[in-house]
Amino acid sequence: MRQSLRNGGSNVTMDENERSDKQPKKGVYLLPNGLTLCGMFCGFFAIMSAINGNYVYAAWSIILANIFDGLDGWIARLTNTSSRFGVELDSLSDLVAFGVAPAVMMFKWALMPFGRVGWAAAFLFVACGALRLARFNVQTGSTSSKAFKGMPIPAAATILASIVIFYYVYETRQGPPDKNIFFTVITIILALLMVSTLRFHGLKEIDFRERKPFWVLIVFVLILFVFLIHASTAIFIFAMAYLVWGIIENIVLYMRKMRMKKEESQAGA
Repeated sequence: MRQSLRNGGSNVTMDENERSDKQPKKGVYLLPNGLTLCGMFCGFFAIMSAINGNYVYAAWSIILANIFDGLDGWIARLTNTSSRFGVELDSLSDLVAFGVAPAVMMFKWALMPFGRVGWAAAFLFVACGALRLARFNVQTGSTSSKAFKGMPIPAAATILASIVIFYYVYETRQGPPDKNIFFTVITIILALLMVSTLRFHGLKEIDFRERKPFWVLIVFVLILFVFLIHASTAIFIFAMAYLVWGIIENIVLYMRKMRMKKEESQAGA
């Protein structure tokens, strides 16, 4: 027997309420979804630039896509315009801008001389990026930790883009580099880090609405100062520092965990 609710003098059944909740709402929020599409366009432009041999343009387009990727989520939370549609569109945009685009860029730039190994490494990056996004969407809201499980796909794409940008800062010739196993190895490592269970940090851990110590503002000014001096070198340094720091932190956490298990086993004995 269906229960009825009194709503403004009219009877609304529970079954009707459940059906209305499952029905998608008409219309979409223009501002956050528009920013998401801007990020997707940057990824598409990066792919086309890489195909045409403009690798620096491709790398900077991936960096620019990072800005739009951060803005759309921030604007959606600020204006309370988050939606399931926006979440799904954001994932598709991330796969294009931070999965397909850097893979195509790296293959055309440095992995092509390796033949099957090169395109396999590029595909591994795309596949692991897609798996990383799918796992993130499933686990959203299921954990209280603000840290990411596995390297975020925008961070992995930024590291590859920073390598390309840094290469052309100090390399006089305009063509791609000679056959070098380093570029294949770093692409595979970043792909595996995305699907790993290692802990990596992100900007979402910072609550900009809370008061911060004064030294935080000083650090922000110093970072801005470094970017203004030489943006290309600064992006490469910060990207590689993020990678190295993440690996070192996880090694320390693993050693601490092993030590705790050893102490517990000795105490139990």
